[in-house]
Amino acid sequence: MAVIDGKAVSKAVKERVAEETKKLKDTAGIVPGLAVIIVGDDSASQVYVKNKEKACAEVGFYSEKFSLPENTTQNELNALVESLNKRNDINGILCQLPLPPHLNDKEVINLIDPIKDVDAFHPVNVGAIMIGDYNFLPCTPAGIMELIHFAGVSVEGKKAVVIGRSNIVGKPMAMLLLHENATVEIAHSKTVNLPSVTKEADILVAAIGKPKFVTADMIKDGAVVIDVGMNRDENGKLCGDVDFENAAEKCSFITPVPGGVGPMTISMLMQNTLTAAKMQNGIN
Repeated sequence: MAVIDGKAVSKAVKERVAEETKKLKDTAGIVPGLAVIIVGDDSASQVYVKNKEKACAEVGFYSEKFSLPENTTQNELNALVESLNKRNDINGILCQLPLPPHLNDKEVINLIDPIKDVDAFHPVNVGAIMIGDYNFLPCTPAGIMELIHFAGVSVEGKKAVVIGRSNIVGKPMAMLLLHENATVEIAHSKTVNLPSVTKEADILVAAIGKPKFVTADMIKDGAVVIDVGMNRDENGKLCGDVDFENAAEKCSFITPVPGGVGPMTISMLMQNTLTAAKMQNGIN
């Protein structure tokens, strides 16, 4: 069993982005810019946003944070997005989810210019991922593919099972595995006899948000297990969707929580913002 070190892979991605950013700045005078919108004071969202700002500074991006009060109206939020769409110094726009209940996140996502949609949530970008002709990939699934490649695992011909069908992780994850010629099955809360499905997986991605839900007896010997979960166990300790201690003995590769998929999400956001800056300036 080998643990895939997300921190090390994330660092390598950020170093690559920083190098390309310096080159872009030196040769074309372009500094990629990322705008992050946060509404209200959700503590987890505040931490994520702070980490995104820190990553921008590390790779040499310009970043701007828009902290809006909890009672912001839909019109005010929409107006901010539309103004950012028009700004040449902002290449990527990210609206931190979840939004307060009175705001419609779908409306906001649909307003973001697809070429600045560095989360790859806009229907145009989602459709592009479906047909395999995309500019951006959702950050978490893209980060997972980086981890799989880093481990030297070939996806082609493998049976992959994704537990979870969210638009943010589960569905795009399945598409990326399919694009690399895996045979893919998506499992979820209504799947009958889930352990029999997961036990067939050469590559198992757990993205359901239930602490230690995937146990050792649900895993095939020698499987690659990717844990997307970020939960708290009964002692308040951070844990994933996989029972790491027991599952690790059966895997060829496994990602830990913390320090696995988590760091990759922000690194891939940096990659997407760099891609957006190049595209908007006609640079390949």
